[in-house]
Amino acid sequence: MQEKPNSTEPLKGREAPRILIVGKTGQLGRELAHAFDGFGAVVAIGRESVDLTVAEQIRAVVRREAPDVILNAAAYTAVDRAESESDVALAINGMAPRILAEEARRQKAVLIHYSTDYVFDGKKAGPWVETDKPLPLNIYGASKLAGEQAIEEVGGNYLIFRTSWVYGPHGKNFLLTMLRLAKQRERLSIVDDQIGAPTTSIELARATHRIVAGLLADRFGCMQECSGIYHMSCAGSTSWFGFAQAIFERAAAILGTRSPELTPVETKEYPTPATRPANSVLSNAKLQARFGEQLADWQPALEEALTILKAGG
Repeated sequence: MQEKPNSTEPLKGREAPRILIVGKTGQLGRELAHAFDGFGAVVAIGRESVDLTVAEQIRAVVRREAPDVILNAAAYTAVDRAESESDVALAINGMAPRILAEEARRQKAVLIHYSTDYVFDGKKAGPWVETDKPLPLNIYGASKLAGEQAIEEVGGNYLIFRTSWVYGPHGKNFLLTMLRLAKQRERLSIVDDQIGAPTTSIELARATHRIVAGLLADRFGCMQECSGIYHMSCAGSTSWFGFAQAIFERAAAILGTRSPELTPVETKEYPTPATRPANSVLSNAKLQARFGEQLADWQPALEEALTILKAGG
């Protein structure tokens, strides 16, 4: 068995690191590009530059850009469609992170990868911690778990941030779907027995920027000791129904939009191809202990996202 090359501290002494953002057109990729603007040399790539189902293309772009930090915001996120497109989901969410991890290790770069609460089965009563056993209920969750495991197997310098219920002013997400449906329907039925922490792409990008800046300034100690899985979500929790209520209440005040009549329903009344976990609440204690990071509560974060929408994004 070939011995893996030794990892080094890639960010120490680098005042202008090279940052490669993978997935620039997604909601998180766009916010990462904004957060890291002016922070070293930033290159953001999307589907026009690399097909994440083709390993050779991934290797080529990483070797060409020679980054110090890779931010992998790309993912196959169509949870229900993944049930019938498992090969594509596993390629993008499982194989591509492995290739990125291998190339990061080869170039002594840091890989930052985003995963999901859907790696858990949702049956725990309290918040999920990083050491809880993953047991995904659907193909999407299984594919994201495969990506986590691939990165851990490759090793090197990496941070895996598991997050939940991601939304923001751009892309396809629950917030924008609710605002669109409010224009089309008088009544909406929303699931009320699944709980989680709505988390903005804005908060995720800012926290990532602060952590990378801290690594650069050597504030967190040895990178190898930092490497691992961390939960990163907004504080607090609610149900999808509670989230929808908050969206329409604040959107009425901020955007002047109308509010449809909402009816809470149980998951069994709203069947979907992919099974969702009932409890997606993540504990962020490890993130705070290691990096001193605590994301905003989900309610003021929602307020900010709506304010940004009002300003035109």
